[in-house]
Formats: sequence, structure tokens, C-alpha cells
Amino acid sequence: MSEVKSVATRAGYGKALVELGKIRDDFIVMDADLAAATQTGMFKKEFPDRFYDCGIAEQNMMGIAAGIATTGKKVIVSSFAMFAAGRAFEQVRNSIGYPHLNVIIGATHAGISVGEDGATHQSHEDIALMRTIPGMTVINPADEVEARKAVFAALELDGPVYLRFGRLAVPIVFDEDYKFEVGKANELRSGSDVTIIATGLMVKEALEAYDLLKAEGISARIINMATIKPIDKDIIIKAAKETGAIVTAEEHSVIGGLGSAVGEVVGEEYPVPVVKLGVYDTFGHSGPAAKLLDEFGLRAVNIVEKAKKAIALKK
Repeated sequence: MSEVKSVATRAGYGKALVELGKIRDDFIVMDADLAAATQTGMFKKEFPDRFYDCGIAEQNMMGIAAGIATTGKKVIVSSFAMFAAGRAFEQVRNSIGYPHLNVIIGATHAGISVGEDGATHQSHEDIALMRTIPGMTVINPADEVEARKAVFAALELDGPVYLRFGRLAVPIVFDEDYKFEVGKANELRSGSDVTIIATGLMVKEALEAYDLLKAEGISARIINMATIKPIDKDIIIKAAKETGAIVTAEEHSVIGGLGSAVGEVVGEEYPVPVVKLGVYDTFGHSGPAAKLLDEFGLRAVNIVEKAKKAIALKK
């Protein structure tokens, strides 16, 4: 069996910017002195006249991006998720979200998998923050392929977009012919006992959990939910009706992220048990990314445990 290739989603982001830059000239890219880490340096190398380094001043960068966007130019801004969504939240909300401007926020190094950078850089709150901004589209790709396609799709949208990328190299899940559509989730495996809805790097773990559950005679449905806002209500309701139990898996706080978004839909439309897996109301800490994912219970075996719990909660 051939080895599965692993690539960080931030790398897909950088590649997509270069590909888009070659076919479109209606956007610029800005960064906050992190071009090498965020991978926007690829675009800077190819199109230096369309790249602006704003220094370590994320709030100012968002304001500049908003101003340029009012002229009709699309702007892509980038920094670590903690600073793009956290430090600059007020500027994103008031200067970009409120006037519904065409600014795409490429937020990298999200979640616990930032690893050795520690708690100050491990953003477990960014999806929750961005979900609360009216009109903000929130996308969390599962792999490098989906990341590239998400960037292309984001540039076609009207209004602000939050793209969430990771530092850690993750296995490729999708083929190049995979069709990404904003607001649409996709079923990766069929099943009837429980539905596992995953996003970001947890999609790979969900696929592994499928095999583990199958070995125990449990039929699991696996759904990749890259777009968390607007969320695909139809696929969630269908899953609730057909499997009667749902597990959500995310590299984010269980407060306000994917689990909350799915729970909101299920609670209003077709109540069934929803068991959430994510970071539980705690800060992270420094350590190797793989070990932190183990420690914080963000693995396939943990999804299996949650799936069994969800099934047990069925009436």
C-alpha cells in the first residue's frame, strides 16, 4: 500500500494565491510580518507589486484592507488565527463585517496543532468569534486539496470570508477532481447507526474512526463539514433523521464551534443526541503537535468513544 501524502493546509493556501494571481489581477495580498509562516511569501515572490507587509500590526492591517476594499479591490489578509480573529476582532467586526466588504482573512496556525508555540498562539476560539459576525463566511478545510479549492471559491463570494488553516502537515483526503462548494458538506462514508460530522484535520480522524467502528459492527456515516457558516442544514437534518445520533469532531473549543453550529440546527429542526468532541473549556500548552492531539483527545479512538455514547443516548 502506498503511503498517504501529508501536506499542511496553509501550504495549499499559499499555492492557491499564486495560481489565482496568474489568472486574476483584481486582488491584493497583505500580511502581518509572517509571510514565511502563513505561506503568503509564495505570492510575494511572484507578485511583489501586489503584496503588502503591514508589520506586526494586525488591527491596522484589517483597517487598511477595509479601506482598499471600499475602492472595489478584493483584499486577502493573513496572520495566525489567534491574531487575525482574536487581536483584530473589533476591526474585523466593525470595519470589514459591518459594511460587508470583500476581504478574505487567511488565518493560519489555528488550533492545538500549532504545538510548541503554546497556549498564547493556540486559537481554540476563532471559529466561535467569526461565526458571530453577521454575513461572515467561515471555512475550515480538511486537507491541502480542499484548502486550495476553498481559496478559489472564497474569491468568488460577495462579502467577508474567514479561511482557517493549520500548521501541521495532514494526510490528503481528496482527489484533485473533488468539487468544493461553499455551504455544502459532503458525505464521505455511508452508515445508519450514527453520524460523525468532522471539520479540518479531524476529518482524517473520523475516517479512521469509521474503520474502527466497522470492526465492532457499528455503521457510521462520515460527513466532512468544511463550511461552518453558512452551514449545510439539509445534510445535518437528513443525518439526524436517518441515523438518530450525531457526533461532531473539531480541533476547536466545543463552545461555539462546529458542535454548537450542528447542535443549533438539530435542536430546532429534528432533536437527536449530539455529542461534541473538541477542546473542553481549557487553554492549550506547549508540546509536539502529535502528542497534544493525543493528550487533548482529538483522535479516532476518542471519536469511537463519543459515537458509542451518542448511540447509547438514542431513545
